[in-house]
Amino acid sequence: MKKRLRQLALGGLSLALGLALAPGLARGEKAPAVVGDWEGTLDAGMQGKLRVVLHVTQAKDGALAATLDSPDQNATDIPVTVITYQEPVLHFESEPIKGIYDGNMNKENSEIAGEWKQNGATLALVFKHVKQ
Repeated sequence: MKKRLRQLALGGLSLALGLALAPGLARGEKAPAVVGDWEGTLDAGMQGKLRVVLHVTQAKDGALAATLDSPDQNATDIPVTVITYQEPVLHFESEPIKGIYDGNMNKENSEIAGEWKQNGATLALVFKHVKQ
């Protein structure tokens, strides 16, 4: 019985240590440069130019989340289903609209230059940081 209690106590300790060592905001670390609002414009050829707004947030556990807006199409809060940021590379996907973006953040953390892929087309898309 004492051995089992000791195992439970040690298990709780490792859980507590794991929580204490969780990445990101829980330790007061600065959020990654990608967190905030970003705006870019797609040149869709005959469809014209379309503004795209990316909203990136970070949870307390350090996980990133995002949504997209397409103001010129009156579309907001489009879910981003996958997002990764490994400085300086940003990758995200939006399953509902079948879109994929891959880009690189500049050294000033003010711009992400990359490509948007959707419906067989690949278009240049540069996001500028508008709000953190």
